[in-house]
Amino acid sequence: MVSSTASSRTPSRTTRRTARGHRWRLVALALLAGTPASAFALLDELTAAAEQARRAAPALGVHVVDVETGETVYEYQPDRPRILASNTKLVTSAAALDRLSPAHFIETALRARGVVEEGTLRGDLAVVGAGDPAISGRHYGDDPLYIFRKWGEQLVADGISRVAGDLVLVDGLFRGPQVHPDWPRDQLHKWYEAPVSSLSFNDNCVWVWVRPGATPGSPAEVEITPDLPTVTIRNRAKTTNKARSHRIIIDRQPGSDVIDVSGWVYRRSEPFVVAVTVPDPEMLFAHGLRAGLAQAGVVVEGDIRIEPRLPAEPWWIVARHRTDLLTVLEVVNKRSQNLYAESLLKLVGAIDCGEGSWEAGAQVVTEFLTALGIDRASYKYADGSGMSRNNLFTPRQLTTLLRHMYFHRHGKEFLRSLSYSGESARDPPWMSSSLSERLDEGGYRHNVLAKTGGLNGVSTLSGYVKSHSGKIYAFSILCNSTRGGWRAKKAQDQIVRALIDRG
Repeated sequence: MVSSTASSRTPSRTTRRTARGHRWRLVALALLAGTPASAFALLDELTAAAEQARRAAPALGVHVVDVETGETVYEYQPDRPRILASNTKLVTSAAALDRLSPAHFIETALRARGVVEEGTLRGDLAVVGAGDPAISGRHYGDDPLYIFRKWGEQLVADGISRVAGDLVLVDGLFRGPQVHPDWPRDQLHKWYEAPVSSLSFNDNCVWVWVRPGATPGSPAEVEITPDLPTVTIRNRAKTTNKARSHRIIIDRQPGSDVIDVSGWVYRRSEPFVVAVTVPDPEMLFAHGLRAGLAQAGVVVEGDIRIEPRLPAEPWWIVARHRTDLLTVLEVVNKRSQNLYAESLLKLVGAIDCGEGSWEAGAQVVTEFLTALGIDRASYKYADGSGMSRNNLFTPRQLTTLLRHMYFHRHGKEFLRSLSYSGESARDPPWMSSSLSERLDEGGYRHNVLAKTGGLNGVSTLSGYVKSHSGKIYAFSILCNSTRGGWRAKKAQDQIVRALIDRG
């Protein structure tokens, strides 16, 4: 009898599976109530695709709504918080767009003080960090020094070819730490964990190129771009005649400015390139600025000084660089660039709360979500990019946000920032999480606007779908505890295809 009692309180695996299937059918039946017969095929396909997704990711959440009516079209565990990964960027970018508007731009200025005598500025140059993550070659033909060289050309046009004083960099807009406490410490050298500074240059990374040496056994050839004195290379990689031995390891220990290159490089291999973060983004900015000015014919003779505030002496503006908000949002959502998302979060914190920190930025995001009716106790928001595993939202909360943004006064700009199915990716594969290789067949191409997301054991996809009938759906598919990321992505795509075909 004791055994029988215990058995009744602990259902068998078969019983649990049956109950789970029963709950699934109850959801479908509830959704079918009052539904025209034409919708049965859609629900059948969505249920089958969601079951496939659940096999790929037992901790699954799905929610789909008709954007026009707000009615739920399909749901599976829609109110259980899941790790978002880069779907967090949807929250960050929506809040930033709501707060700042598309007309907002980030201005970084080169300033000067002193007197100009016979081509020499007898004084200093200064740059006040404005939180712009886009000072790089991303939009200038991959020429990282382009903006700085233009500043130098302006100095020359003003009759200045020599600066006798110092280069002053003011980094007080953002508060530390520059690396979020939730981010894995064994990945700090990876581009997606770049330190966040109000003075960012070249995504706060250098590109490390590795090529085979002249003969087997000889050292591999290693170079960095831009070639600036902010990091040093320790090259222990060798050239090999065996293709099977080809393996390149590139690492940088936390806090160190030494990039270690080791392994074996097959003698016939193509050049290998990877972005590696720098430990001191302000110094990377300073050396990049000095190099760009030198290319334009301006020599800075003084030292580099990092200050929290601009000294009070009179300054005049020599040159400006402006980045509009939409440019930042496009890189955030189409290219899934973490540095841009984190810079944006700290920037809204600085503007709204007077403090460029993760905490202040999160406060702005929380106020935005509260206005949408999302209870601040029902989710967790830790960073702007989704690198933190403490970003926990439900699928219903994401579709609520997506539907709100569809009708938002800046909704068109928000939608344009998202990747669309079949979009070509300009960035290297490791710096792009776009839909360039997903849902690009004829009937699905350009019918999906969405944000992907991925961490170890996490695969997410949320956005908008336009069906062949013309209906627009907002959806969120959050796969946690994945059993193979490719299986989860395949199942996500099946759900989206069903919405396009049958919706």
